[in-house]
Amino acid sequence: MEIVLEIIKYTLPAAIVFVGVYFILKSFMDAERRKMEMTYRTGNSKMITPVKLQAYERMILFLERISISNMVMRIYNGKMSAKELQNALLASIRSEYDHNVSQQLYISSKTWALIKSTREENVKVINSCAEQLKDDASGLELSQFLLELVGQMEKMPTDVAIEALKNEVNKAF
Repeated sequence: MEIVLEIIKYTLPAAIVFVGVYFILKSFMDAERRKMEMTYRTGNSKMITPVKLQAYERMILFLERISISNMVMRIYNGKMSAKELQNALLASIRSEYDHNVSQQLYISSKTWALIKSTREENVKVINSCAEQLKDDASGLELSQFLLELVGQMEKMPTDVAIEALKNEVNKAF
């Protein structure tokens, strides 16, 4: 019995010291890990914030460039037929979209869906107006028809999407 008491006399304090040191080291290591994670996040934030802002800028530029009135003014020349103008407008939308599709990485899914629906809406409007004209219609007729339709709209889909982007930027920053 005396031997057991001797063993307990030495092992019990050692076990208590071991448990105390274990919890102190665990606490210290957790605090260090949190500091490293915070440093990592801060570093990433400094790199990603400018890229995100640039993505929002590019998407606003994309929406402005696919605005029907802006496209008609930019693309139409006096020699185009309605079919040629329609094809040029659709090609411009497709090209702009393809050029900016990677920006969805930095924009919320909801806002990206709105941007995509804006693009699709513009395509529908262009195709609808072109279908309502005669086969031999001039580009001038299509451009006038599109601009009249745009003038009648209360709020353009591109304006709605731009507003959503601005709101998202204001919330994020």
